[in-house]
Amino acid sequence: MKANKGLAGAMLAATMTLGMTLGATPAMAGTSAALLKRLHEKGILSDEEYQQLLREDEAENAAPAPAAAPAPAAAPVADSDRLVRRTASGVGVEIGDVALTFSGSVNGFYVHDNPQTASARTAVTGGIANVGGNSTSSVRNGLLPGFLKVEATTHQGGWDVGAHFGMYPGINSAAWGALGANNGGQPTALATAGIDFRQTYLTFGRAGFGEVKIGRDIGLFGSDAILNDITLLSSGAPGGNVAPANTTLGRIGSGYIYTDFQPQITYTTPSLSGFKAAFGVFQPLSSLTGPAEQNGSPGFQAKLSYDGKLGPVTAHLWASGITQKHDTLNRALAYTGKGLDVGAKLTAGPVTAVGYYYTASGLGTTVLNLFDSDGLGHARDSHGFYAQAMATFGKISVGGSYGESRLNFANALDAATTPTLVAKNSSYVGQVRYGLTSWVTLIGEYVSAKAQAHNGNSAKSDTLALGGILFF
Repeated sequence: MKANKGLAGAMLAATMTLGMTLGATPAMAGTSAALLKRLHEKGILSDEEYQQLLREDEAENAAPAPAAAPAPAAAPVADSDRLVRRTASGVGVEIGDVALTFSGSVNGFYVHDNPQTASARTAVTGGIANVGGNSTSSVRNGLLPGFLKVEATTHQGGWDVGAHFGMYPGINSAAWGALGANNGGQPTALATAGIDFRQTYLTFGRAGFGEVKIGRDIGLFGSDAILNDITLLSSGAPGGNVAPANTTLGRIGSGYIYTDFQPQITYTTPSLSGFKAAFGVFQPLSSLTGPAEQNGSPGFQAKLSYDGKLGPVTAHLWASGITQKHDTLNRALAYTGKGLDVGAKLTAGPVTAVGYYYTASGLGTTVLNLFDSDGLGHARDSHGFYAQAMATFGKISVGGSYGESRLNFANALDAATTPTLVAKNSSYVGQVRYGLTSWVTLIGEYVSAKAQAHNGNSAKSDTLALGGILFF
């Protein structure tokens, strides 16, 4: 009987355990009583045992059920306007629907320049080669100063809009003057570096429409020439190395005219089978060497580019143009500056090659509107080119380039009055790069620059530059 009672208790316990597992309910309680009754009817439980177990079962079911665990609180709904996330690429954050991104660069080079000794035969007006009695050393920026670019972009009312700011500080002290931070340097104690605030512009655009840019940014004519120049990341021709300014010359003036950062309203079309077109209205620029101006019309620039594959070759092709009328205070001295350029960047395997050519009238040489006319309303013609190649093997790249810029007299009177005007600036560049990290590139470079005047004068300088540049 005790064995039967133990078996009955075990069966009852199993039944109750099942009930607890599934969740105690009145139906489960009735099931326990029915089981006890069946066991009693089969004689497994005596009358006394049946009544005892039945009382225990009823007492168990009469106990209050344990309180159900409270349901988990619903997660709060995030306020998308206050949500901060990391941007998908670059360095930045997304605050609500606004992306705030940062990019920048820092560089520095030891530059040793060995100029030709100065004499009556080395005088070249507008020459890029240094002359002097001694070699010079400097620690300075290369063709790029440092820069920090900040951009705030978002999508509003079906438009992609953005505000863009670019600050370009140099590491060398500036001697302030008419050219701002681009004046010659001041290598003395207690001097300070200058900040060239080159970029301040807004953009708006959308798919199928293209993009409009309003503000100050790099120009269209000549921009691809400098952006694809290997000296952009290094030194190139140093220019003034005794008192370094914010930048070196790179290949400016010995292969292309510097595009500059200019106030503009520019429209760029969407890409169509790899082709894009851009055209804009620009702040008119006065001549750096001509008479005073009061310009009644703006400047105009345009560019057509193509990016795509030509068989196994990746290609970037471009052509651009510029025109501006120069209204001098004496209307008889007015003239028009204009120019065209074409270029190609081709990459096949580890080798990238660039070819570039420009022709102009009334644009001058080296920078826009330098020696652009004879000062009497007669434009000077100019042209130039450069060719370069670079091969990359793992972390090491080796490259070289040659380029020249030529400037013609406006007429015979011009030739008679300015015989030392530069006829040709040229330079050879040899360069080695080592990619230390994804951010840092170390660079060694040799540059041989030469300036030749129309009267036969010439000057030559040889330069060695060692340093590095960081991009993030």
